[in-house]
Amino acid sequence: MQAADLTVGDLLKEQGERLRLELLSGEKSLARRVPVADLNRPGLALSGFLDRFRAERVQVFGAGEQAYCLKAEAKKLAESLSRMMSSPELPCVIVTHNAAVPPALTQACRKHGVPLLRSAYDTATLTGELSEALEARLSPTTTIHGVLVDVYGLGVLIQGEAGIGKSECALELLKRGHILVADDVVQVQHRRGAYLRGSCPEPLKNHMEVRGLGLIDVKLLFGIGAILDRTRIELSIKLEPWNSQTPPDRTGLEARKITILDVEVPLIRIPVSPGRNLAVLIEVAALNQRLRSQGYFSAETFNKRLIERMRVKERP
Repeated sequence: MQAADLTVGDLLKEQGERLRLELLSGEKSLARRVPVADLNRPGLALSGFLDRFRAERVQVFGAGEQAYCLKAEAKKLAESLSRMMSSPELPCVIVTHNAAVPPALTQACRKHGVPLLRSAYDTATLTGELSEALEARLSPTTTIHGVLVDVYGLGVLIQGEAGIGKSECALELLKRGHILVADDVVQVQHRRGAYLRGSCPEPLKNHMEVRGLGLIDVKLLFGIGAILDRTRIELSIKLEPWNSQTPPDRTGLEARKITILDVEVPLIRIPVSPGRNLAVLIEVAALNQRLRSQGYFSAETFNKRLIERMRVKERP
């Protein structure tokens, strides 16, 4: 797992144009870190109540905070702002609506070297867009060897040892109308809400490596509808060589899971042998997982009916 490092300067460079941000002061403090994706509206802090003030978050001054600064008693407001901005972990302040910045806020930011930014967007738009951008940049990320495909709207991660047929299986799924997200290297990100989002690293995007054919461009061969930038990973398929000493699961009663970035993902092990249509098996596995996510477990339902039938027959 790699921990992302983001500074206010990086934020301005990467999102400044898109979020219509301008730097008003604090040019020398752009190295301040932005450690979390959450934002803070410092309404209570402006009134002097700084208990549990989340100084580590980007501070957003919307219309409400701006109105309070214009009407509050000057001395009390200056003290509150000074206490807020004195925290060394505070990343920056953003004023929305392209509004005139209250003088007390400008003075406090300059006094403590806090970058002061202004956005032309309204508060709701800015907070929504900025939260998404920060989460995408700061969420824990790792890379996994495998293939990620979208099967019936379900993100399926296919893994297995080298040469077992992962890419060939994905190619067959593509021919059957499903969608490729990533081949060989899958970039996985832990998103808010405890779910995983998979994507393809930029140099490999839209390409597959098939033994005997080499690299192929999926977008050119199958069309724009055959590729997807990202998808939610909801099922993991492990392709394994057929081992007669370890018989495969015949009932599906055993619920296996794999943990990636502290998130558990349902795991299905599929033995590989000549004549097995892996693409069809994965399609059925995806459909069955959709049923499971809706609370219906085929194997358990069948098992309960069987046990009940046996109990009826045993009654005198």
